[in-house]
Amino acid sequence: MPAIILVVVGLLAFYLGWRFYSRFIAEKIYRLDSRFKTPAHELEDGVDYVPTNRYVLWGHHFTSVAGAAPVVGPAIAVIWGWVPAFVWVILGTVFFAGVHDFGALWASVRHKGRSVGIFTEEIIGRRAKNVFTIVIFLTLLMVNAVFAVVIAKLMVTVSGAVAPTWIVVGIAPVIGWLTYKKHTGLFWPTFAGIVILYVFIAVGPSLPVHLPSSLLGLGPGSQWIILLFIYCAVASLLPVWLLLQPRDYINGIQLIIALAVFYAAVFIFHPTVVAPAVNSHVPSGTPPLIPLLFVTIACGAISGFHGLVASGTSSKQLDKETDARFVGYLGAVGEGSLALVAILATTAGFATLHDWKAAYTTFAGGAIHSYVEGGARIIDGGLGLPHAIGANLLTVMLALFAATTMDTSVRLQRYIIQEWGQTYHIRPLTHPVASTLLAVGACMLLAFGAGGAAGTGGMIIWPLFGTTNQLLAALTLVVVSILLLRFARPVWYTLLPMLFLLGMTISALLYQLWGFYKKGNSLLVSLDLLILVASIWVVLEAASAFWRVRSGKPAGSAA
Repeated sequence: MPAIILVVVGLLAFYLGWRFYSRFIAEKIYRLDSRFKTPAHELEDGVDYVPTNRYVLWGHHFTSVAGAAPVVGPAIAVIWGWVPAFVWVILGTVFFAGVHDFGALWASVRHKGRSVGIFTEEIIGRRAKNVFTIVIFLTLLMVNAVFAVVIAKLMVTVSGAVAPTWIVVGIAPVIGWLTYKKHTGLFWPTFAGIVILYVFIAVGPSLPVHLPSSLLGLGPGSQWIILLFIYCAVASLLPVWLLLQPRDYINGIQLIIALAVFYAAVFIFHPTVVAPAVNSHVPSGTPPLIPLLFVTIACGAISGFHGLVASGTSSKQLDKETDARFVGYLGAVGEGSLALVAILATTAGFATLHDWKAAYTTFAGGAIHSYVEGGARIIDGGLGLPHAIGANLLTVMLALFAATTMDTSVRLQRYIIQEWGQTYHIRPLTHPVASTLLAVGACMLLAFGAGGAAGTGGMIIWPLFGTTNQLLAALTLVVVSILLLRFARPVWYTLLPMLFLLGMTISALLYQLWGFYKKGNSLLVSLDLLILVASIWVVLEAASAFWRVRSGKPAGSAA
């Protein structure tokens, strides 16, 4: 199978979804109103609530949700064959993720920019909100603790990626200051920032950065984890226009360039997909395709974490409600395009089927390595860039996305803790510094308390991330569906994806529960049961609210 066919089919599907389906959802289902006063204007504070250019906000939203997941998930899932992964990424992006991300953003804007877990109380009820926010906090805890490990490993193993990864932190405040304080416009700051970034990517292999082999008993990986959490704590407290927005915007631009480079290389090199369409000889220990495909590929198809970003930070920066289509749906399309790159790199980046099988000897083993090496081979073959520079480009892209996800996640944790403080009248929790320290402290406690000096404690509960994340997506769609019902609008476009996702995810939870039980892993059994019970609880509360609305007795007031 020529890889170029997958590129054409995939990108055409994304374009048609954006051009027609998202417009239908915007006009007929969510019914966006350009006259509606968004929270960014109503509650503008110059720190969290800031009216933002839709292109800059798209960059923030997209790079915050992208992280490492849209690369790692598809890179793992191709072990079942390229067809299941490709089909789920395409259909999931167009009919699931776009509607979900767009809907969470719209619903939050209609509820003063509050996170989906908090405004669930108005739509479903207080008990559902309490359970929902606990699941959300647990998800963010896992994301931060694990992504810190992922980035730290990249910094240690690919030392040439350190300088270009961190130079963005220096570039971003300058762009923010020029744009918001000097009103220079976006073009020249963007141009200069991108040039500097790519210069560092090119020379990165010649400028490796190494931390001490041991410092206070901590290895380089642990030192990076601590530095990352210090950075995230500071980033969480700074105004969004100073660091978060411009950093994510630059990352978004560099992704567009990286995607263009990769797809151009595919068209020039004409690689062949050597992986089987459907792999009937998977390695021993590989879980079943159904339902595990739908929780292995989350980001890149549909992900509950996207709803947290859409309702946590993006909704506070939306200039016009009509921008929600561009930011929410097109953000999902951007991530689908990245997931397509991961599929191509890990299925067409090998010379032979034998080489592919040698890389995929275990489930989830070597996925990132296959993505970097396979992608670098395609770039080298198509554009003649040295393998080391191509690998550095892909590594920096992965590290930058993981880092932007981390700093956004810590900010989201801070918001949730502050909202808890407001809800339960615990004044200290409402303070930004106290809530940030509590958020980072919880992440550090998981990382080093459970993982020891290595700081890898998040990896212990990471097996639950896929199912927890997808349950969040299903529950977010439940909330959006009930809101639509209260507004007397069609609900099937959100309800059908929710029912499918909920069925697959609960099936995966039950499958994993049995696996944890057989291994005698009492911690994961307990957490799996907790998440399962919490999810069923929220679903039952939602069903009750759904019935009340259908009966003309809505819970809470309309937004």
